[in-house]
Amino acid sequence: MENKPVNRRKSPDKWVFIVRILTLLSWLLFIIALCVSYYAAPEKDYGLLRYHEIEVRTYWLVELTGYLYKVLWLSALVSFLSLIVHKFRSRRQSDSKNFNLLLLMAVSIAWAIYILINLNQ
Repeated sequence: MENKPVNRRKSPDKWVFIVRILTLLSWLLFIIALCVSYYAAPEKDYGLLRYHEIEVRTYWLVELTGYLYKVLWLSALVSFLSLIVHKFRSRRQSDSKNFNLLLLMAVSIAWAIYILINLNQ
């Protein structure tokens, strides 16, 4: 008969709640960045718009892009802080690895670098 390890955790402590709040905050910031990017990015130039001679904006809105850039870096920073707190808090091998935060941080950083490169052209 095999002895199963006993889980001695009583309830989540304040650090678990801090990690959860930081994770939710970083995802919320990323969703806000998606909404801001919708309005800041250049518009698509469809044939129907050219046919009706409707003007299309072909440049990034600099004011909104500045906000977008800051929100993306803030999202990456908050997800990094969440990963750090989780790293020092988790002690068991069965604790979650938080791959979603790693992906969120990588996508946020890559997107911020993409915006930085495209604005300087």
